[in-house]
Amino acid sequence: MQVILIKDVDNLGAANELVDVRPGYARNYLIPQKYALEASESNRKMLEERQKQLKKREDKLMAEINKVREVLAQSAVKVGAKIGTSGKIFGSVTAIQIARAIREQKGYEIDRRRISIIDEVKEIGTYKAQIDFGKENIVEMQFEVVGE
Repeated sequence: MQVILIKDVDNLGAANELVDVRPGYARNYLIPQKYALEASESNRKMLEERQKQLKKREDKLMAEINKVREVLAQSAVKVGAKIGTSGKIFGSVTAIQIARAIREQKGYEIDRRRISIIDEVKEIGTYKAQIDFGKENIVEMQFEVVGE
């Protein structure tokens, strides 16, 4: 029996996917628990329409990611830090500071949990960080640590 999954089901498939299952599994578990719909002709048409909408949304998101990638590649973001007499900074630069600097200097709000710093930042200089937008969309950017 073919069913259209509404939600992700472990060891079976992802949402908006057409899968073959045994009729008893579909009737007694998947459909009553609202994990799936029977793959009738009208439900298949709804699935196709839903996939078209998801594709449009994903294309729009990719365009926005590419725009952010270009803006971040233009110049390094400057992150301020308190510096000691030896040129080393107190503490280290965190993803929160980088997210705040991107918001103030570039105008994009990026969640701090998506930012990962590649190198350990202990001195003034230029370093690299990665921003993970999901679905293997990783943007590498440079940031410069300057004294406050």
